[in-house]
Amino acid sequence: MPHLAEVTIDGIHEADGRIVIEARSGRDRVACPDCGTESARVHGRYHRRLADTALAGRSVVIRLLVRRLVCREAVCARVTFVEQIPGLTSPHSRYSPPLRAALTVIGVALAGRPGARLARKLGMPVGRDTLLGLLRAAPLPQPGTVTALGVDDFALRRGHVYGTVLLDMDTHRPVDVLPGRDADPLAVWLREHPGAEIICRDRAGAYAEGARAGAPDAIQVADRWHIWHNVGEAVDKTVTAHHACVRAAMTLEAGQATSPVPDAGPQPACDAEPAAEPEPAAPAAEPDGSLDVCGRERSLVVRTRERYTAVQQLLADGASLAEICRQLELDRTTVRRFARATSLDELLAKAVNRTSLLDGHTQHLTSRFAAGVTNAAVLHAELTALGFTGSVQTIRRWLHPLRAAAPAAPQPMRPAVPKPRHITRWIMTNPQHLAPDQHTQLTDVLASCPELQAVAGHVRDFADLMNKHRGDRLPDWMLRVQADNLPALHSLVTGLRRDLDAVTAGLTMTWSSGPVEGAVNRIKTIKRSMYGRAGFDLLRRRILLSA
Repeated sequence: MPHLAEVTIDGIHEADGRIVIEARSGRDRVACPDCGTESARVHGRYHRRLADTALAGRSVVIRLLVRRLVCREAVCARVTFVEQIPGLTSPHSRYSPPLRAALTVIGVALAGRPGARLARKLGMPVGRDTLLGLLRAAPLPQPGTVTALGVDDFALRRGHVYGTVLLDMDTHRPVDVLPGRDADPLAVWLREHPGAEIICRDRAGAYAEGARAGAPDAIQVADRWHIWHNVGEAVDKTVTAHHACVRAAMTLEAGQATSPVPDAGPQPACDAEPAAEPEPAAPAAEPDGSLDVCGRERSLVVRTRERYTAVQQLLADGASLAEICRQLELDRTTVRRFARATSLDELLAKAVNRTSLLDGHTQHLTSRFAAGVTNAAVLHAELTALGFTGSVQTIRRWLHPLRAAAPAAPQPMRPAVPKPRHITRWIMTNPQHLAPDQHTQLTDVLASCPELQAVAGHVRDFADLMNKHRGDRLPDWMLRVQADNLPALHSLVTGLRRDLDAVTAGLTMTWSSGPVEGAVNRIKTIKRSMYGRAGFDLLRRRILLSA
C-alpha cells in the first residue's frame, strides 16, 4: 500500500455505477529511475486511471494525477520521466497491485472464462485473455533441493498424450511437470536438480530407467499399492484359468448330494402292464451361463470361440499381431488377449460369467416359482422391494425355461458357482474381513482346486511380509512360488526380479506414492476445469501455482 503522505485524496464520487477516487501525488521531489538524481522540475501532467479492488461489491477506479518531470542530470540518457507511487502504480499497468494480486489468484484457480465470470460477480470486471496474461506472467516457484522425490504420470488425453508430475515428498507440493512419461525428460531433470536421495515411483520401467540415469545413487522405492495390484492381476489370471475345474467340482458335488434314494416299496406283478414313465424334462438353462434362455449357445460364446480359432491359426501361420489386426479388423488389445490366452476355457470363463441384474436374486425366484408363484409382475414387485433395478421383461425371460419345464417335477436347486472376480476378491481380502458366507464359499472353492489353495497361501504370506515391512523375506517367497505349478505367479516373480531393489525397498521402507496419487487427482480436477482447450504450458503453470 502507498504511504499516505505520498498521495493526496481530492474527492470521491460515483460515475457509471463505479466509485471514482480523485487523487494526486503528494511528493515535492522525485528521483530519476536511471541516475537517481532528484528533480522537482515539472514537464507536464496527465491523469492515469487505475482499477482497484472492489468496495462493497462495486468497482473502484482511482483517477490519479501524475507528473512528468525533467531529469536535471545532463549526462543521463533519460530526459523526462513519469513519477511512480510505490504500492499504487507501476509502469504501463492499469491495475493496482492489490487488484493485480487478486486477479492472479482467480486466474490460477479458474483460468479464463470461469475466472472472468467470478471476477465480474465480485465487482472486478476483467477479460478472460487478461486473466490468462496475468497467469502466464506470474513467477513460478523454484523447486530448490528435493531429497525425496515422487514421480507419477497423468493423462492429458487417455491412451494418447501423457505428462509426468514431480512431487516433493516432504512438503507434498509439485515441483515440476514434464511432458510425456519417458525416461529421458526425468533423467535430464534429475541431472539439473541434484540432491535426490529417495525416488518414489510405480512399477513403470521408463521411470526406473530415468531414475538410474539421472540419479544413480538415489534409492528407488516401488509403491506398495502397485506391487499388491500386480499380485492381484496374477491371482485373477490363475483363478480364471482354473475356474472350469472349480465349476466342475462344485457341480459334481451338488449332483451327488441331491441324487434320489432308490424306493424299496412293493414291486408290480410280472404280468402287469408297466406304467408309462413320463419323459424327463430338459433342465432349465442358466440365464447367465454359456446358454441363453432358449437353451441355445450364447452369441458371445460363439464369437469368442471363432475369434480364438482365427487368431491362433494366423499365429501358427507366422502372422504378426499387426497383420492379424488388419485381417480380422480387431483392436490390438483384443488380438493380444486372444494370442496370449493359454486355452479357450480361459477366455470363456470370463465370457460366460458376466454380471447380470438378477445376480443375487435367482435363488429367491427359484424358490418362489417352486412355491407356485409364476406371475412375472408379482415376482417383479417382490424383487423391486429387495433392491432389483431391472424391468419385468428381464424376469419374463428368466422364467421362460422354467415354465417350459413346469409339468416335470421341480429340479433340486444347485448352489451358484462363484464368479472368477468374486473368488479373486476373496483371496485378496484379509480372512478376518470376509463375511461368514463368503468365507464358506472360499473354503469350498479352495478345497476343489489344489492350485487355488496354493495361490491363497502365497497371497497370505505376501500380505504378511508387506504389512510387517519385511522385504528381506521376498526372495524366499519367490522361491516358494516357483516351486508350484502357477504360470501367472511365475510371470509375476520374473517381473519382481527385474525390479528387485525397488520392490524390496517398497516393502521395507515407509515411503509410498500415496501423496503423488493425491496430486494426480488434483491435476485431473484442474485439467477438467480447463475443458481441454488449453495447452500444456498453461496447465503446468496452474499445477505449480495452485499447489
